[in-house]
Amino acid sequence: MGFIEKHFFKNELSLKRYRRFKRDKIAVFSVWAFAALLMVSFTAEWWANSKPHILYYHGQIYFPLVKTYYPSVFGIKDSYVMDYRALKMGPKDWAVWPLIQWNPYESNQTLDSYPAPPSRYNLFGTDDSGRDVLTRLIYGLRYTLTFAIGAWILMYIIGCFVGANMGYWGGKIDLVGMRVVEILQNMPSLFVTITLISIFTPGLALLIFIAVIFGWTTICMYMRGQFLQLRKREYVEAARALGASNHRIILKHILPNALTPIITFAPFTIAANVYYLSVMDYLGLGLVPPTPSWGELMSQAEKYFNIAEWLVWSSLGAMVITLTLLINIGLAIRDAYDSKAA
Repeated sequence: MGFIEKHFFKNELSLKRYRRFKRDKIAVFSVWAFAALLMVSFTAEWWANSKPHILYYHGQIYFPLVKTYYPSVFGIKDSYVMDYRALKMGPKDWAVWPLIQWNPYESNQTLDSYPAPPSRYNLFGTDDSGRDVLTRLIYGLRYTLTFAIGAWILMYIIGCFVGANMGYWGGKIDLVGMRVVEILQNMPSLFVTITLISIFTPGLALLIFIAVIFGWTTICMYMRGQFLQLRKREYVEAARALGASNHRIILKHILPNALTPIITFAPFTIAANVYYLSVMDYLGLGLVPPTPSWGELMSQAEKYFNIAEWLVWSSLGAMVITLTLLINIGLAIRDAYDSKAA
């Protein structure tokens, strides 16, 4: 038995589901690939930056990636911003640079026009402001995954909490909760989003807030249905007869059995959030420029479709790869939780 199976799966049913999932090699590869994307996105400064990791200059060691140095430290008097590429290195000086020597906001001033095609200096070309496309894809992935995972967590917390209480208690709580859910589900979400964005400065927190407002109701309905179905089961009645509190019955007896459909929807919800943010950025309703964004690159791809095809395949390729990985994981989880599977 493997380390994970031995230490993380004490329940026989959970172990069986894990083994079903592990049989799907494409899903296992997708998990590792998505984990790699997460790692790269949240450590983007180590892979793409205009500052070296370590700089040895005139007998001193500097760490520009984690500490800001003024140009005067290196004897430069006519500049307020340190350009490490322009630093004149002596024969004994050296630097350890990231793989991509661009930050997501700077332009390649050596080019004659923008957008520029892929080259040895800009592997995926540049956008219409001369910024490196690959760098903006990596940093844009951070914002995309932060939004997708953050909104998913909040949707599930609110939806599970409200749905569980509606389904368990019923009565007036269920009646009032259903009216709130119906109101939110029938509201014109796009118009509300446009109104909120026109009033407030659109940022990651506001976009997550808007997505959660209209997204938690779906999870709430599933959780409500599960609790309505499970609250009258024999093991729940037995726990109640033994004097278990309502809090313990909800958390220990009903909730673990009600999470099955919720868990299977999780990767698809994250994928939907990735798509949602890209569409909002594409429409100009998302993150404020010059924040790195896949949707903003797609908007540029449409604008320069005939002369800058690299903007098309780079932005769409990143989107397709990410969504494909999430969908593969979701399908495998769904099959693993299928009670009819062998």
